[in-house]
Amino acid sequence: MKRDLADMWNLVWELALLVCAGFALLNAFAPPQDLPWKPLDLDRPLGRATTAKVAAFDVPTAATPEAVEGATEACMQALRNAGVQVERAPDRDDGGFCVVRGAVRITGGEVTPLAPSDVVMQCPLAVRYVIWDRQVLRPASRDILGSAPARVENYGTYSCRRIYGSQDETERPSEHAKANALDVAAVTLKDGRSVSVLNDWRGDGPAGEPGGRFLHALRDGACQLFSTVLTPDYNAAHANHLHIDGAARGLCR
Repeated sequence: MKRDLADMWNLVWELALLVCAGFALLNAFAPPQDLPWKPLDLDRPLGRATTAKVAAFDVPTAATPEAVEGATEACMQALRNAGVQVERAPDRDDGGFCVVRGAVRITGGEVTPLAPSDVVMQCPLAVRYVIWDRQVLRPASRDILGSAPARVENYGTYSCRRIYGSQDETERPSEHAKANALDVAAVTLKDGRSVSVLNDWRGDGPAGEPGGRFLHALRDGACQLFSTVLTPDYNAAHANHLHIDGAARGLCR
């Protein structure tokens, strides 16, 4: 009986050592963007743990003001550590579901500017935008169009409304009502060209086939990072922009 117990404990120790060795190897050699315990690095390629790391900055609806400030400050510090200039923007409460908490504004630094530039958004959305810019937008611009992006034309982030502007009270609120969504209309390149969703999504517009391929690459990359990505392929309401947001649910169309 005692020998059986000793054999069992030896087996437990051997298994524990194997687990520790496996963890050490994983920690040492696996890409950091795939490991949830590694800190978020906005310069790393998109990985299996990237979205979970960004989601750690999300502010729960019932969060206290102190919790909102704590999460937002940590989020802003991640942006600053990556060379992005960001400032705290006033939160707002327009009644009902139209509440913005943890609002920030990107003001410059190592990021492709938004145009208009004064858009306010939840901080985790700003982090997603910066990662998308570095890991999707810039490489696609260079590889497909041969020029770097100069600015991202957009239709804004905040709008106090339900999805598609519906007046039906059974429809869910839009993520725009929380400044948790960005509508991308076009990308202007440093060589002066412009690629717009309205004119170039099908590949038969002024930017030609490369323009359509470029926009689809932006969509495909966004789907790895943002929760919801809607394009002209989804419905007519998105004929002129890419909708990207940080909602809890997910849809890529």
